[in-house]
Amino acid sequence: MVARGHKLYMISVVSEMLGIHPQTLRLYEREGFIKPKRSGGNTRLYSEEDVEKLEMVLRLTRELGVNLAGVEIILSMRERMEQMQRDMDETVMRLREELAREMQRRVETRNALVPVRRIIVRREEE
Repeated sequence: MVARGHKLYMISVVSEMLGIHPQTLRLYEREGFIKPKRSGGNTRLYSEEDVEKLEMVLRLTRELGVNLAGVEIILSMRERMEQMQRDMDETVMRLREELAREMQRRVETRNALVPVRRIIVRREEE
């Protein structure tokens, strides 16, 4: 299903945008570098994210001379690093929430208790 508001491009448009043959896009799909959406008529529809990933693949192969096996490793490592970053962000957020709850609990506890000194002073006065 295609989400509204997201630009999607047909294979001919992406091919022209990137200056590569449509068969190259099909190869990159077979290699697992991208997974374009499909229309009801089974036409490939490439997202902005797909185009960005394709640009990275082309940069790696054209400018850096990386072969397709190397591209696969690099993309896999990049995905793992992004997942690790998401996991770290989630952990930091949970820790901050936990710290905020603990700080609130301490404030509430402090306000709920009567200081011991007041009790002792009042008893001595009696």
